[in-house]
Amino acid sequence: MELNLFQPKKYPIKTVCLLLLLIFAGNNLSAQALKVAVAANLQGVIKVLQQDFTRKTNIQMEPIVGSSGNLSNQIKNGAPFSVFLSADMDFPNELYKTGFTTSKPAVYALGSLIICSNQNLNFSNWEKLLQSGQIKKIALANPATAPYGKAATEVLQRKNLLQKIQPKLVYGESIAQVNIYLSTGVAEVGFTTEALVSDAANKQKIYWQRIPAADYQPIEQGMVIIKQANGNQQQAEKFYQYMQSASAKTILKRYGYR
Repeated sequence: MELNLFQPKKYPIKTVCLLLLLIFAGNNLSAQALKVAVAANLQGVIKVLQQDFTRKTNIQMEPIVGSSGNLSNQIKNGAPFSVFLSADMDFPNELYKTGFTTSKPAVYALGSLIICSNQNLNFSNWEKLLQSGQIKKIALANPATAPYGKAATEVLQRKNLLQKIQPKLVYGESIAQVNIYLSTGVAEVGFTTEALVSDAANKQKIYWQRIPAADYQPIEQGMVIIKQANGNQQQAEKFYQYMQSASAKTILKRYGYR
């Protein structure tokens, strides 16, 4: 008896139609999903913005969260992002100057730096507190890749504290990692985004104090449309416009942005 191992298998016509329908639906969903590179400080608020944007436009959006510097490097290496929401203007400006974007970056928000802890600490004289034996670890984001880490470093230098507390500093790759250090107690104190206060409102108590804006360069958060928007140019432009809308600004304001 001869056995043909390559004989095609016959399936009922209904099964074939169902498989084709599922494949088409999956491809269609993938094509519609707008991939947005999102700075880690937006980790909480981006979910709210995502829902509002999809509700208003019926466009699916997929946020990819990371430090601004790392996301910028991924874009240079061909990552399939259509829009980049940075925590500063430097990385978007660099992408624009090197030809990766469709136009100059636009500011969509101003960030606010805070010092905080999950312990009930008195931050009225936080400069003295950081130098005390009570504080063993101080978390901040890597200033080379995370704008909020850069702002925190600027504050510590301005206060003549950076060298004095250097042994206590614990660096996170991004603000998201700093927030994990704070929530898990790896560090008693940290410098992070005011958005954490809203993110943690229903999870755990955060004790915090806003760092005066005059103590660091304004954290202008910029966005750009990536030139190779992966076939989603129109959707990218709609999201870009949405981020400048009154609705998006109202949501951002609730999370401590200006």
